[in-house]
Amino acid sequence: MSNEHRSGCPINLTLEVVGDKWSLLIIRDMIFGGRRHFRELLLKSEEGISSNILADRLRTLVEQGIITKADDPSHKQKAVYSLTEQGIELLPILAQMAVWGRKYLPVTQELGIRAQLLEDGGPALWDEFMSELREAHLGIPKDRRSKSGASVAARLQAAYEAVVAKRKKR
Repeated sequence: MSNEHRSGCPINLTLEVVGDKWSLLIIRDMIFGGRRHFRELLLKSEEGISSNILADRLRTLVEQGIITKADDPSHKQKAVYSLTEQGIELLPILAQMAVWGRKYLPVTQELGIRAQLLEDGGPALWDEFMSELREAHLGIPKDRRSKSGASVAARLQAAYEAVVAKRKKR
């Protein structure tokens, strides 16, 4: 066991990689918000992450192999961040956290709808969503056997938008 870690416990080691609030929120925004650029992650963060914290966490996530950073071919001064397989496989953990939070904490209806759909869809939906993420972030063609039509990301976004629209009508 390396002296760099507090212990060899798998929970401890996982927390050492993604255990701070901002890292998980960045991963959340990449998975559920499709955000891939620094500016998107900075300006569209509901929680208001500061630029220096964002830069530090992105650097750490790259070093840990959770995400990669590459030059954006559409703009010389931009970088595009992508989830690695390790990052994509955090989806079930985030889904379970969302389900737990929806059950025990005062989540808003519009931000809780995705958690409800993830809970209702269970592991089969999570697998389908991870397949979509692999295609978007790793270039691995998605298994085309899905019978649902719209992508999981599109269904989650549509449910969110429907709740927002319903609230606006009130």
